Amino acid sequence: MTPSLKAKIIAVCEAKIAQKGATVGLSFYAFFKNKNINPELLMEAATWWIKTHELDHFEKAIKIKKLVAL
Repeated sequence: MTPSLKAKIIAVCEAKIAQKGATVGLSFYAFFKNKNINPELLMEAATWWIKTHELDHFEKAIKIKKLVAL
């Protein structure tokens, strides 16, 4: 995963947690404002989410933040 995508995921997770609490869930589309603006980056996130970690469509933001920080 690219450093810029890692940073973006962590920032989005932190913002969502701050806004809605530790139990907030999100999908990988949350990092792209639910739009397909950058297909390559979207596929990188989707591959990490679906193939690498076999995550459900919605996961807790705190879990995602921990996985990215590893």
